[in-house]
Amino acid sequence: MVSQPSNKPGPLKAISRKVRKALARPAVGQVDLGDLDRVRPIDENWGFTRGQPVDRYYIETFMATRASDIKGRVLEVQDNSYTLRYGGDKVTRSDILHKGTDNPAATIIADLTDADIIPSDTFDCVICTQTLHLIYDLRAALTTVYRILRPGGVLLATLPTVSRDTSEESFRDYWRLTSAACERLFEEHFTPGEIRATSYGNVYAATAFLHGLAVEDLEVEKLKVFDPKIEVLIGLQAIKNV
Repeated sequence: MVSQPSNKPGPLKAISRKVRKALARPAVGQVDLGDLDRVRPIDENWGFTRGQPVDRYYIETFMATRASDIKGRVLEVQDNSYTLRYGGDKVTRSDILHKGTDNPAATIIADLTDADIIPSDTFDCVICTQTLHLIYDLRAALTTVYRILRPGGVLLATLPTVSRDTSEESFRDYWRLTSAACERLFEEHFTPGEIRATSYGNVYAATAFLHGLAVEDLEVEKLKVFDPKIEVLIGLQAIKNV
């Protein structure tokens, strides 16, 4: 089931006069692109050098709405910042998963596509933010996540729909998925009724994110408007059946 977050102002018609004015269409030939009239992003570093990137704003919005799921033994990929920030004293043990040996904070060294060293039914919550699109064999990764979750355990994941390529020497950027594709993919393991996909974004957010603008450059009210035709980021909550 696809939904919009509870803290959003609602569909496009239920928005402020200021935002409605921003939706007005200029005449042909009268579009003023201003600072966006360029072929390279304003900030090549996703907006980090300017403030909070747009996708981080949406990720944190999603994590805040799912904070009650972050409890017990929690596994997070790369670091445990969201575990600590949103789980707090509800977390009894925090583990960090990393694929290589170059992360001294990692407590588990494993590849999600082949992680037999992790026992089944281990975690109450697994946090995979902006991770799954970097894994070519998505199905294998989800098989692992489902296996290592305890019955009743929760996967919290975010995936980009609109984004620049994040590939580096150490990893590749493989996938962009819609909410419909995410639901179909997750249903191969999780019960459909136990999957909740939340989409974020609109053309304003997508344009700003591709240019590397930060939240500090923007009007947050406009970021909260949800346009189902232009998903920027998808947050997924999936519960393993008891």
